[in-house]
Amino acid sequence: MTRGPEPVITPTPTIGDETRSHDDLAPTYYVICWNDPVNLMVYVTHVFMKIFGWDRQTAQKHMLEVHEKGKSVLVREGAEKAEFYVHQLQGYHLQATMEPVR
Repeated sequence: MTRGPEPVITPTPTIGDETRSHDDLAPTYYVICWNDPVNLMVYVTHVFMKIFGWDRQTAQKHMLEVHEKGKSVLVREGAEKAEFYVHQLQGYHLQATMEPVR
Protein backbone atom coordinates (compact mmCIF):
# COMPACT_ATOMS: atom_id res chain seq x y z
CA MET A 1 0.00 0.00 0.00
CA THR A 2 1.35 3.47 -0.90
CA ARG A 3 1.51 6.21 1.60
CA GLY A 4 0.55 9.80 0.82
CA PRO A 5 2.90 12.71 1.32
CA GLU A 6 3.86 13.59 4.85
CA PRO A 7 1.98 16.59 6.23
CA VAL A 8 3.95 19.82 6.37
CA ILE A 9 4.12 21.31 9.83
CA THR A 10 4.70 25.04 9.91
CA PRO A 11 6.09 26.34 13.19
CA THR A 12 4.26 29.25 14.71
CA PRO A 13 6.42 32.18 15.77
CA THR A 14 6.57 33.12 19.39
CA ILE A 15 5.78 36.76 19.90
CA GLY A 16 7.06 38.14 23.15
CA ASP A 17 6.78 41.46 24.86
CA GLU A 18 10.54 41.84 25.05
CA THR A 19 12.05 44.90 23.45
CA ARG A 20 15.62 46.02 23.54
CA SER A 21 16.30 49.14 25.50
CA HIS A 22 18.27 52.02 24.06
CA ASP A 23 21.20 51.00 26.27
CA ASP A 24 21.32 47.53 24.69
CA LEU A 25 22.03 48.96 21.25
CA ALA A 26 25.59 49.59 20.12
CA PRO A 27 26.50 53.25 20.64
CA THR A 28 26.57 55.43 17.56
CA TYR A 29 28.56 58.53 16.79
CA TYR A 30 28.15 61.62 14.64
CA VAL A 31 31.00 62.43 12.28
CA ILE A 32 31.33 66.22 12.23
CA CYS A 33 33.34 68.37 9.85
CA TRP A 34 34.33 71.81 11.12
CA ASN A 35 34.96 75.00 9.18
CA ASP A 36 38.53 76.10 8.62
CA PRO A 37 40.05 79.12 6.83
CA VAL A 38 42.38 77.00 4.68
CA ASN A 39 40.49 74.60 2.40
CA LEU A 40 38.60 75.81 -0.65
CA MET A 41 34.90 75.00 -0.89
CA VAL A 42 35.39 73.07 -4.14
CA TYR A 43 38.06 70.96 -2.44
CA VAL A 44 35.82 70.15 0.54
CA THR A 45 33.02 69.16 -1.87
CA HIS A 46 35.44 66.89 -3.74
CA VAL A 47 36.63 65.21 -0.52
CA PHE A 48 33.05 64.54 0.63
CA MET A 49 32.23 62.99 -2.75
CA LYS A 50 35.34 60.82 -2.64
CA ILE A 51 35.04 59.59 0.96
CA PHE A 52 31.28 59.12 1.22
CA GLY A 53 30.45 58.42 -2.43
CA TRP A 54 27.95 61.26 -2.45
CA ASP A 55 26.70 63.03 -5.54
CA ARG A 56 27.79 66.63 -6.04
CA GLN A 57 24.52 68.09 -4.74
CA THR A 58 24.72 66.25 -1.39
CA ALA A 59 28.41 67.05 -0.97
CA GLN A 60 27.79 70.75 -1.73
CA LYS A 61 24.91 70.86 0.76
CA HIS A 62 27.21 69.67 3.55
CA MET A 63 30.08 71.88 2.40
CA LEU A 64 27.81 74.95 2.52
CA GLU A 65 26.61 73.97 5.97
CA VAL A 66 30.24 73.77 7.13
CA HIS A 67 30.98 77.14 5.51
CA GLU A 68 27.88 78.98 6.74
CA LYS A 69 27.19 77.34 10.13
CA GLY A 70 30.72 76.36 11.11
CA LYS A 71 30.09 72.62 11.07
CA SER A 72 28.08 69.84 9.47
CA VAL A 73 27.06 66.45 10.80
CA LEU A 74 28.06 64.23 7.92
CA VAL A 75 27.02 60.73 9.02
CA ARG A 76 25.89 58.68 12.01
CA GLU A 77 27.82 55.43 12.40
CA GLY A 78 29.12 52.90 14.88
CA ALA A 79 32.39 53.71 16.63
CA GLU A 80 34.76 51.95 14.22
CA LYS A 81 33.19 53.31 11.05
CA ALA A 82 32.94 56.83 12.53
CA GLU A 83 36.60 56.72 13.52
CA PHE A 84 37.50 55.48 10.04
CA TYR A 85 35.69 58.45 8.44
CA VAL A 86 37.30 60.94 10.83
CA HIS A 87 40.76 59.63 9.97
CA GLN A 88 39.97 59.77 6.25
CA LEU A 89 38.78 63.37 6.50
CA GLN A 90 41.82 64.33 8.55
CA GLY A 91 44.01 62.66 5.93
CA TYR A 92 42.65 65.25 3.49
CA HIS A 93 43.49 68.00 6.02
CA LEU A 94 39.89 68.66 7.02
CA GLN A 95 39.03 69.29 10.66
CA ALA A 96 36.77 66.40 11.70
CA THR A 97 35.69 64.89 14.99
CA MET A 98 33.22 62.29 16.23
CA GLU A 99 30.73 62.79 19.04
CA PRO A 100 28.47 60.23 20.71
CA VAL A 101 24.80 60.36 19.83
CA ARG A 102 22.74 61.13 22.93
